[in-house]
Amino acid sequence: MYGLYLEAVNDYINESYGEDVWRLIEARAEIPHLKFVRHQMYNDNLILRLAKAAGEVLGKTHDELMYAFGVYMVKRIGNYGYERILKVLGRNVRDFINELDNLHEYFRFSFPKVQPPSFCVEEECETSLTLHYRSTRKGFTQFVKGQLSQVGRQFYNTDIEVEILSKEETEKMTYVVYKMNFDNAAFKHRMPQQKTAPGYEKLPMKRGIFFDMFPFSVIFRRDMTMYRIGDGLKEVFSDLQGKKVNEEFTLVRPMLEFSWDNIYFHLNNVFELMSKAVVESKQKVNIPKLSKEEPEEKEENEKAKREEERDTMSVEEMKGSDQEYSSALTQYNSSANSGGEDIELLAFQTVTGKCSETIFEDLREPPKKPLHLKGQMKYVPQWDSLIFLGTPIIETVEDMIKMGVYVNDLNLHDSSRELILAGTQQSAELQLALDQEQQKYAQLQEIIKKLDEEKKRGDSLLYAMIPKAVADRLRKGITALETCQVFPDVTILFSDVVKFNEICIHITPMQVVDMLNEIYIVFDTLSEKHNVYKVETIRDAYMVVAGVPNKTTFHAHHICDMALDMLSSIDHLKDPSTGDNIQIRVGIHSGMVVAGVVGLKMPRYCLFGDTVNTASRMESNGVGMQIHISQTTKDHLEHEPYIIEERGKIFVK
Repeated sequence: MYGLYLEAVNDYINESYGEDVWRLIEARAEIPHLKFVRHQMYNDNLILRLAKAAGEVLGKTHDELMYAFGVYMVKRIGNYGYERILKVLGRNVRDFINELDNLHEYFRFSFPKVQPPSFCVEEECETSLTLHYRSTRKGFTQFVKGQLSQVGRQFYNTDIEVEILSKEETEKMTYVVYKMNFDNAAFKHRMPQQKTAPGYEKLPMKRGIFFDMFPFSVIFRRDMTMYRIGDGLKEVFSDLQGKKVNEEFTLVRPMLEFSWDNIYFHLNNVFELMSKAVVESKQKVNIPKLSKEEPEEKEENEKAKREEERDTMSVEEMKGSDQEYSSALTQYNSSANSGGEDIELLAFQTVTGKCSETIFEDLREPPKKPLHLKGQMKYVPQWDSLIFLGTPIIETVEDMIKMGVYVNDLNLHDSSRELILAGTQQSAELQLALDQEQQKYAQLQEIIKKLDEEKKRGDSLLYAMIPKAVADRLRKGITALETCQVFPDVTILFSDVVKFNEICIHITPMQVVDMLNEIYIVFDTLSEKHNVYKVETIRDAYMVVAGVPNKTTFHAHHICDMALDMLSSIDHLKDPSTGDNIQIRVGIHSGMVVAGVVGLKMPRYCLFGDTVNTASRMESNGVGMQIHISQTTKDHLEHEPYIIEERGKIFVK
């Protein structure tokens, strides 16, 4: 699938729900691409993964989203420069649908790797028609339904009600039958003509003239036997006549079984046939395979002959003689036909020993390729036969060489010749431009990747100072003052190291840093585990809060669970001055606070209020390796499985 479709999905979600929702959907779908490129191929499953992720985020079903994607794809087609092609595809809805099977063929130069579905119209009447859809992709039934509905509204001002009559999915094929209900006034029953204009009842034409006009035509009977083939096809395959067309060719498009009935009932489709046999190219270069020793042997023979005729000629005069090279070149040129290669250069390289041993083998046998024909089928009632009026699908001169087809084999009455020759002249320039664009795209992707890595690094630093929810609000233009909030009920924890000042006296500053670093690494891990926010650290004091900025009714439970883990997790940490276990004090209090961002140079998310002071007093008046809580916190833990002992009255400042 080309990036054109994924780009449309991206635009739809951004316009309908916002960029933040798209980022969430993109992350949930695990899409690795930062930006979709219109002419680049992607996995078909990407759009299905996006639909699934979008359904989880937006609360919509997969069918609803795929239908919406299809509608939006048609709406946005003008932005991609293809609206004019769709407008001229048919005079009315009926003509558009009948021509739908050929739509992707018109885009094959812009999207050469496209794998188009197949559309066939059946059971048509004045109020509806039945459309048969076949595709190698799965999951696009509603996508196509949305496209069909929107085409009627957007291009023909016609409401189309699309029903799904049946759907079959196999490992290799999806087959869906749509019924399209609309005002099909353009439909006319095609009855056979009873009368013909005078003087035109018979238009005699010699068989040779007809097959000269259509050199790649085939006429076959109901049993699929070919009894007439065009002159151009005879040049490529001389033994086709009398064989069955479905045994010698594969039906590429439409995606139907190759039978008389299927062809007869789908005469309004374009047909593509692929030969099962490869073309035996007649463009061969008959170059003798010379070994590197042959020029030396020739030199010795000529030298012996000349010594007999002229004894006075020295050996040095014959070595490197220009006559030998000229003679060798003449021999190669006379033995080679006009294959379009620089035979003189090849011969010179062979004489001098600089030619590849396999190069002449490549010239003798050009790569072989099957013949790919495209055209239409017509029923001829007088013969009770079908005639295929086709032309080869040839994109480059190289393909012609591989097929053994020449320009004069092609039709004079269409643009086949001009397309091939003009396309060959422009292909080099287009390929160069494409290579440059791909190189620029690769560089851009690398820059975007590095930018994304730097952004993640910057976000990580920002979230270390400010909670993510608050930082995201600041990004949207909210001022620091507007981030201030009153939180009526939160729980705050303070902790410090017992006898920290005495420990610092007996150890070096680096040991102090190492000791605190080990403690804080453990506490930081616990803060993430218990969903609490680390406010700050000052010397040995460590402060966390629950209920800010994300409110929760279980703030006291989260803080107390963390406090218990803090006591049990430092039993392996030693006092560097004595070697004994480090002891900490923990104080907890619950109440109301005001929180907000403070500062410009190094902004911090700070808490203010008497609750902060009281929590600090609980810690400073606590006991080593004990958790000191206030009455307010105890009230939050009523009827919970915590063991709480009353300490009694103490003096607190």
